[in-house]
Amino acid sequence: MLQGKYSKVGDVHLEATMYHQVKKIQVMLQSTHRLSGVRVMGQTELSEPFVLVEKKNPSNSVYLILKSELTASLTKIWVEIQPQKGHALLDQIQVTVPMISIGDKVIALAQNPATAIFRIAYELRNYGMDGVNSYRIPGLVTTPKGTLLAVYDIRRNSSVDMQGDIDVGLSRSVDHGKTWSKMKTIIDMGDFSGLPEDQNGVGDPAILVDPITGHVWVIALWAHGKPGEMIWNSSKPGLSPEETGQLVLIKSEDDGLTWSKPLNITSQIKEPKWNLFFNGPGKGIVMEDGTLVFPAQYKDEKGMPYSTVITSMDKGLTWRVGTGAKSNTTEAQVIELSDNSLMLNMRDNRGGSRSISVSKNLGETWEEHSSSRSALIEPVCMGSLITHPTQDLLLFSNPAATDGRYNMTIKVSEDEGISWREENQLVLDEGTGWGYSCLTMVDEGLVGILYESSVANMTFQLIKLEDIIGD
Repeated sequence: MLQGKYSKVGDVHLEATMYHQVKKIQVMLQSTHRLSGVRVMGQTELSEPFVLVEKKNPSNSVYLILKSELTASLTKIWVEIQPQKGHALLDQIQVTVPMISIGDKVIALAQNPATAIFRIAYELRNYGMDGVNSYRIPGLVTTPKGTLLAVYDIRRNSSVDMQGDIDVGLSRSVDHGKTWSKMKTIIDMGDFSGLPEDQNGVGDPAILVDPITGHVWVIALWAHGKPGEMIWNSSKPGLSPEETGQLVLIKSEDDGLTWSKPLNITSQIKEPKWNLFFNGPGKGIVMEDGTLVFPAQYKDEKGMPYSTVITSMDKGLTWRVGTGAKSNTTEAQVIELSDNSLMLNMRDNRGGSRSISVSKNLGETWEEHSSSRSALIEPVCMGSLITHPTQDLLLFSNPAATDGRYNMTIKVSEDEGISWREENQLVLDEGTGWGYSCLTMVDEGLVGILYESSVANMTFQLIKLEDIIGD
């Protein structure tokens, strides 16, 4: 039995299940671009690694010969290819496996070759970069100057959620994501109140840009004290840092180059009886009338989570909170619909699909949308929702599965989220990752996405809109 498999961001996979002793396997790869490296990994009961011999020719074909004797009843072989440097983010590479020979038997795949279409991706952040354990929780916006601003958790010692030594990091790109600036720490609560940095973690950022003024806000959750406990469980009723999680806000007026000191807005928006209040990670919006809106979430006095929004009608000087849109929902994203109502797209702990609600009064009351709990499947994970700047389109991304965080997919709706047609969907990564994502329109025809992929903590990709919805 032979089956071709692949991940559109990761490796080309060939899974060969062999029931008899095999002494040699030969694989031929053909690519639309020259490949700089190929390696093969095997999963067998053998203790010795495979021996690999490569043969290349001008037709972009690569022949791989494995000479180890395979005696296992089940053997899996992965073929990983690496494109040469210099490819643009919009390039696509097609790799075909037309032939495999196992022992003396040649298996021709010409009628149904295993073919993978690769999209070039940028590894923005990954394990170990700058001495950091890992990076999580992407946020992404495009400023009026066309600059891409990416925010994320800098999880210095561990990949787990707070409490821990966690700060908010920023990367900037002025060339549509082709290159990125050196990482900058923009929120670091230091050793507040004499406690060490691993007891002053701050993370789960969301970013918002005002298209008129160009001002940029980043909001995040700060945890103080309570070492060794996750903030989701350790935060209790009250308003002080010693009692409960804190919501802090920073601002940039120069396209993300410099940032203000953190402003604590917890007392403006949190009910003292609630156990926890913080933002929905990802991004916020500015409504047509200039109102700033961030998605948010809280755990009430009984420990039940609710998604909601926080809004500012005076350019961030003061903030107010809406009511809970639906019980047992958490991380959400918000957009403004054509009738100026707010749509809240929510992670639902019930699993299976997203919950969606709409408010016509800035979150004071909510009505369930017709697509709620049906149109967008999810494995209980954060997702991203944005509007197109000039067309009546919504774009959504998440791991499009119900049994795990895989199949990172971008979807487009042409009817304000009522339906999401299958032909308007593009799978980017079939592999398993942490699954969080954030979308932005780089320009009217280019979609940018920053997400936790199967191959890197923070992966950036640039996609033509027409690749999702056609011409």
